[in-house]
Amino acid sequence: MDRKTYTAELAALRELRAEITTAEKAVATAQNKLDKLTAQRARRVSGLTAHEGAKADAIAKAAGLQVVDVVRIAPLLDPTPPAIRAAQAEAQAVPAEAPKGVPASELATAVAPALTRPAAVVEQPAPAPAVEAPAETEEQPAPAAPVTAAPVVPTAPVAPAAAVVRSAAASGPRELPTLPEGPAGARFEAVTTGLVSKRPPYVQHARNTVFLDAATGDLTVRDRVVRLDLGARTPGEILDAALHAAPGTERIYITAGAPWHDGAERYSTLKDAVAAWLNAPSERWTTAVGSGRDKLAGHFVHQRQPVGRYAPAAAPDSGTTEIRSIGEWFDPDGADVVTCRQAFTLLWQALRRHWADAVLLGSPSQTGRDLWSRTIPTTGKWAGGYPVLSEELRGLLHATGGQGRTELILPPRVPEQLPALVEYDRTFAYAKHLWKSPVGTPRRITAAAFAAMTEQEQVKALMSCSHWNIKVTVPAGWNHVGLLPAPVTGDRAWVYPSEPGATFTTWAGGAEVHLALSNHIAPWRIEILGGLLFEDGKPLDEWGKRLKAAWADLTNLSRIHADERQRAAAYLASRAVRSVLLFGLGGFAQRPRLVSGTTPVGEALPAGVEILGQDDQVVTWQRQAGFRRDPYAHPEWAAYVWSGARAALLDVKYREGKEVVGYAGALHAKPGSVVYFGTDGMGLTERQPWPYRGEPGDYLLKGHLTGPVEHPKSQEEYLKLRGLGRAELAAGGER
Repeated sequence: MDRKTYTAELAALRELRAEITTAEKAVATAQNKLDKLTAQRARRVSGLTAHEGAKADAIAKAAGLQVVDVVRIAPLLDPTPPAIRAAQAEAQAVPAEAPKGVPASELATAVAPALTRPAAVVEQPAPAPAVEAPAETEEQPAPAAPVTAAPVVPTAPVAPAAAVVRSAAASGPRELPTLPEGPAGARFEAVTTGLVSKRPPYVQHARNTVFLDAATGDLTVRDRVVRLDLGARTPGEILDAALHAAPGTERIYITAGAPWHDGAERYSTLKDAVAAWLNAPSERWTTAVGSGRDKLAGHFVHQRQPVGRYAPAAAPDSGTTEIRSIGEWFDPDGADVVTCRQAFTLLWQALRRHWADAVLLGSPSQTGRDLWSRTIPTTGKWAGGYPVLSEELRGLLHATGGQGRTELILPPRVPEQLPALVEYDRTFAYAKHLWKSPVGTPRRITAAAFAAMTEQEQVKALMSCSHWNIKVTVPAGWNHVGLLPAPVTGDRAWVYPSEPGATFTTWAGGAEVHLALSNHIAPWRIEILGGLLFEDGKPLDEWGKRLKAAWADLTNLSRIHADERQRAAAYLASRAVRSVLLFGLGGFAQRPRLVSGTTPVGEALPAGVEILGQDDQVVTWQRQAGFRRDPYAHPEWAAYVWSGARAALLDVKYREGKEVVGYAGALHAKPGSVVYFGTDGMGLTERQPWPYRGEPGDYLLKGHLTGPVEHPKSQEEYLKLRGLGRAELAAGGER
C-alpha cells in the first residue's frame, strides 16, 4: 500500500468513526427510550393485578409478552394450579448438585479475599490474643499466612441473625432491605428523571440579623448594644422589643437564656415545652405558613435548637421574622452578644475569601448546601450537574447507611474500675473524607458477579465508592472492638458485635469492609451478598478544600490575634465552619421530611400525625412527609463519608508524602482499653502516642480524668465524666 492510499484509508476511517459514533448515540437513545417503555409496561402489568378478574394470558397478549414474563412481573397472576405449584416448590427445595469441591451452602454468596497491608499482621493464630508492642518500639509484623484469591471457600453455614447480636440483649435484630430482582430491581440502578444538582442561577441576599441574650436582654444592633425589656419572654414580646430597637429585623439569634425552656417543668417532655412556647398566643403575631399544597406551619420543634417563624397578624404576607438558637452554629460557652456577632462577621469574611458570593443563611445546613452548589463544575463530565438517584435507591441508602458510631462498651470487655478516662477527638473529622465520593448511576454487583471477578478486581471494587450487602463472621480469637455495624431494633439502631464467631447480615460502605479485611490484627470473614458500585468522583472535593482553608484561617487567627475578644470570636467562627460542613453534609442525606403543623382544638387532625403538644387553642403535631423532589438530595455522598469516618475511628494512617509513618485509632490501642465511641472521638483508659499536627482528621487529646474511675453505666454518666476530664486537663491536672 502506497502513502496516498494509506492517507485515503485514514480519511475514510475517520468518516466511518463519525458514522459509528452517531449510530451509537442513536442506539443509546433508543435503548434508553426502550428501557423507560419497558419499565412503564411492567408498572401497568403490576397495576392490573388490582382487578379480580385479571388473567395472565389476556394481559400477556395485550402487552406483547409471554405468559411466563407476565407471571415474573406479577406472581399473583400465576395460572398454575395450587397443587402443581406446591409440588414444584417441594422439588425446588431439594438442593441441586453442587460443583465438586464447593459446598451447596456457598453457592449463594462470594467470600471477599483477605487483604494484605504493609507492616501489618494479616492473620494471627486463633485463639491466641493480639500481642501489644511496647509503646517506644515499632510493632513488628507477624508472619502472614498465605492469602489465596478464592472467591468461594468451604465454611460452616452462617447462623441466623437472631443469634448474632449478643451484645444487644435488650434489642432484637432488625432486618434490612435488599436489592430486589427483576424489573423492580432496575429502579435501584437508576436516577430520577429531570432532577439534577445544578449551579443556582441567582445570588443569595443577606437578611437583617441581630443577636439577643435572652437572659440579660442585651441586643446587638450593628455596632452598638441596647438593653431590652423582654417581659415574660414569649415570642411575641421578644419580637416586639427587638423590632422596636431594630426595625426591619428578619432574624434573631438567641445567644443565651433559652426562653423556650421557660416553664418546662410543667410539661412531660422538653419537646412539649418548646412546642408550647413557639405557639404561645399573641395578638400582634401569627405563625408564618409555608407555601404549597400542605400550607404547613413554619415552626421547627427541636428540644434545644428550635426555629420559630412569625409574621405580623395584621399583614401575614408582609414578611417573616425568625427566632433561632445560636447553638445551631456553635456553643457560645458564655460569650456575650458582641463576641457572637463578631464571630459571624469573621465567618462571613473567611468564606468570602473563597466564595465571592458567600451569604450566611439561617442555618449551617442551608449555608453549607448553598456554598456547595456554587462549586458545581462548569466544564467536564458533570458540567450539567449531578443526577439525583431514584427514590427507591435513596430509600435503601437511608435504611442501610448509618451515621456516626455511638457506643458505650461495658464490662467485662473493659474494667469495672478504669485506671483513667482519656478522651481523644478527631479534629474537623469529616473534612478528611471529602476527596472522593460516588457519582452517577451505580452498577449492581451480585454475589455471582463478585465471585467471577479476579482477586485484583475484587480488591479494586471494595476500595472504590461502593455499598455492600454482606454476611459477617467475627474471627476466632478476636479480643478487640467490633468493626462493622449490625442492625438492631430500639433506640440504638446499630451495634458492633465483637464476640469471636458472632455472625450477622448487614450493609456497609467499602471503607469499612476493606478495613475488616485488611486490619492488622486478623481479617474478618466477609461474604458478599450483593452491592452497589459507583463511579469514583470528586463532587465534594472543591467544597471541602475551601471550607478547610476557611477553617485553617480562623483557627490560626484564634491563636495569634492580639485581642482576646477577637481570638474568642475567631474560635467560635472556626466552630461554625465545622457546623457548615457537618450539617451541610447531613443535608445531602435528605431523609424523609418530618414536618410540623397546628390544628385548632376540635378539628380533625391530618392522617398519620404524631401529636407533639396541645393547649387551649391548638394541637401541635408532626408527620413524615416522604421525600421532597430535592435537586440536592445525595444520600450516597453522606453515607460514603460517614462510612469513611467510622473506619477512621478504628484505623488512621499518618503520612509524609506517600509514605506511611504511623497509625492511630482504636485498633492501635490495647484490647480492653476503649470505653466509648462518639461519632468522631473516643474515650480510653490510657494515653496514646498518637501525634497531633493540627490537621483535619488528627486525634487531639481533649480530656484526662485521673483514676480510679467507676465505669459509667450509661451515656449520660460517660458525658459527665468526660466533662470532668476536660476540666482537669484544662486546669493542668495529671497528664
